[in-house]
Amino acid sequence: MGRRAVASFASLLVVMAIAACGTSPPPAADATGGLRAAYSGPRATWPAPTIDPGVAFVELGRLERPAPPADPRRAARVELGRTLFFDARLSGPGQMACASCHDAELGWGDGRATSFGHGFQPLARNAPSILNAGLATHFFWDGRAQSLEDQALAVFENQSEMHASTGHVVATLQRSAGYRERFAAAFGDPEPTIEHTLAAIADFERTIASDGSSDFDRFLAGDRGALSDAAVRGLHLFRTKARCANCHHGPLLSDGGFHDVGLSFYGRKLQDLGRYAVTKDPADVGRFKTPSLRNVVRNAPYMHNGLFDLDGVINMYSAGMATPKRKPEQANDPLFPTKSPLLRELGLSSDEKADLRAFLESLTERRRRVRPPEMPALGESAR
Repeated sequence: MGRRAVASFASLLVVMAIAACGTSPPPAADATGGLRAAYSGPRATWPAPTIDPGVAFVELGRLERPAPPADPRRAARVELGRTLFFDARLSGPGQMACASCHDAELGWGDGRATSFGHGFQPLARNAPSILNAGLATHFFWDGRAQSLEDQALAVFENQSEMHASTGHVVATLQRSAGYRERFAAAFGDPEPTIEHTLAAIADFERTIASDGSSDFDRFLAGDRGALSDAAVRGLHLFRTKARCANCHHGPLLSDGGFHDVGLSFYGRKLQDLGRYAVTKDPADVGRFKTPSLRNVVRNAPYMHNGLFDLDGVINMYSAGMATPKRKPEQANDPLFPTKSPLLRELGLSSDEKADLRAFLESLTERRRRVRPPEMPALGESAR
């Protein structure tokens, strides 16, 4: 199936989802006021969420922003990491940096359905935001990296992405007296190594964190007028009828787990087996990491293959997402994916969808601009 066919398929699913859902009158003012009162108390007194058995639910909450590094050497590592993050000369062709796919002004993604890689070739997956990545335990949509350092190394060495090698990265850095000075300040050793390079990038990425500027964070901090009536109703839907909190919970609004939402395109041209490629466990076919919903409006388009905008995602979840059907020749296929049992048809009305969107919009943080630093010159003597 080509990309045009995939887009048509996605549009058809959205139309079906819209047609399946009716409308309902907006909630009465007293009902909305009752919800606001219920959610204005301590989180322990909030209405009970709709959570399936076996889900390790953690209540929604605020994130503590990491304090600026007090240790001068760690501050130097963060600044070195920021420079490396923006330096396209570290890639094989010298044209692609970490920031190429993770732009602060685009919610730390790149705004594309799927990213461009080496030679401007389209990659198979959407670039996930790295906001709050320092709190994650697995990285990439399939979770194949278990640290920020491993994630950075995998991108450098991926010949479809930065198309480099550890030797190229280190040799490039060794050519710069400016970089050698920065490595000395950061690590006490002027000699660039791949280990120190990855550590510096990871330290910078750990500073990319939520800052408490969203309406929802202000609401949690005690400003009970920070959420609109629609967003309060959406918060209640999120935790109850819409069933979002089964996977999107805790301060990160993500369980950090992996789920099959019916979009693996199993047996078709754009097939993506997800987590299975890492674990080889048949139960992981089609499972992808649950993204955080913090700042979600700035991270469109959505899903591992970037198929949907925000309204499309809401419509699809309301319809229970797509359910793969076995073809006759797949009757006994042990790898045929099984959609998560946490997904089911919801039948949300158009007003409920609008309220749910209002809550998701309340997770939006202030726009950030992280300007590239001045790059150290290359070509000086390595000693």
